[in-house]
Amino acid sequence: MNTISAQSGTSFVIRKNQFFKVIDPFGEQVADLFCFNAHDPSESLSSGRSIDYNDQIYLTKGHLLYSQRSNPLLEIIDDTCGRHDFLMTPCSLKMFQIVAGNNEHHPSCHENLSNAFSDFGINPDHISTTFNIFMNVTVNQDGQLKILSPKSKAGDYIVFKALTDLIVGITACSHEETNNGSLKPIQFEIYHEILT
Repeated sequence: MNTISAQSGTSFVIRKNQFFKVIDPFGEQVADLFCFNAHDPSESLSSGRSIDYNDQIYLTKGHLLYSQRSNPLLEIIDDTCGRHDFLMTPCSLKMFQIVAGNNEHHPSCHENLSNAFSDFGINPDHISTTFNIFMNVTVNQDGQLKILSPKSKAGDYIVFKALTDLIVGITACSHEETNNGSLKPIQFEIYHEILT
C-alpha cells in the first residue's frame, strides 16, 4: 500500500494490463489523476473525448478514459463510490490567488502533478483537465456548476486497468472546499492482475 500525504502528489509507470486501485482511507478526500502515454508523452488523457465517447459526465465502472487521439488509456474496473468529476481542471496556485484575491502561496494539485511528472521531463503546460476521483460536482439546468462534499466514505475505492503503458500522476487534492474543509491522504496500490 502506498500513501500520498495530504496536499502532495506522486507519479509512476504502469504497464498495459496492470491494474491500480485508488483508496480514500478517511472519507471525503479527492484525488486528481492525469496520465500520459509512456512511449509518447505528447498523447495524454482527454476529458472531452472521454465524456463524448461515453455520453456521460459521471464516469464509473465499465467506462473507458480516452486520450486526445481517441485511444483508450484506462478502463474503470470497479468503483465503490460512483461519483467523480471530469469537468474541473486541477487546482493551481493562480486559481487560489484569483479566488482568494492575494498572492500568497497555496499548495495545489497542478503544482504537485508538475513536480511529480518532472522526473519524466513532462512540461507542466501539458497537464490538462484531470479525472478528479471522489470529487462531487453537480450541474444544474442552467449549466451552473457546484462543488459539493465528496460522497466517498472511509475505505471507498476505484480500480483502473491500464490499456497501454502509462505514466500516471495522482494527488491528494489541496483545495479545502473540494474536500469538505479537511485535507487528508490518499492511498493507492498497483496489481499485476485483478484481485477477486
